[in-house]
Amino acid sequence: MAEAAASGDRGRVEYIGGTVDAFPAGTGGVLKTSDREYLMLVTKKATMKVLYERVNLLEYGQQVSRRYAMAILISPVLILSRKRKHFLTVGFQDDSGKQQAAVFIVDKNDIRTLLASLEARTGVRVEFQDEEARRQGRG
Repeated sequence: MAEAAASGDRGRVEYIGGTVDAFPAGTGGVLKTSDREYLMLVTKKATMKVLYERVNLLEYGQQVSRRYAMAILISPVLILSRKRKHFLTVGFQDDSGKQQAAVFIVDKNDIRTLLASLEARTGVRVEFQDEEARRQGRG
């Protein structure tokens, strides 16, 4: 991860669930926004690329959105943890046009930069779950 930060990519994340079969829940990696065309999740074992133009949802909050928590298996222990977590949900269409979603826990030191980069690259406004999330995400 130090290599990613040195190259200007900030976005240390943990994939905790969604519809992406390539990664098991709990997979750590870096969400890279430096490419001009693709959002990339880079892990030790695999890389996922999503065209920015196919991203249609960016949601940030201190809890997993109810609409996605029901659709994916996320540990209740993780959600009920007292430690403040930074959840980012990215919705996108895959190559076949099917809607997909990926939910990440984002490192607290990377969330603001990552949200700003994603908005700039995708043209999609981040949906904040509440005012607390807006303060955390915007500064």
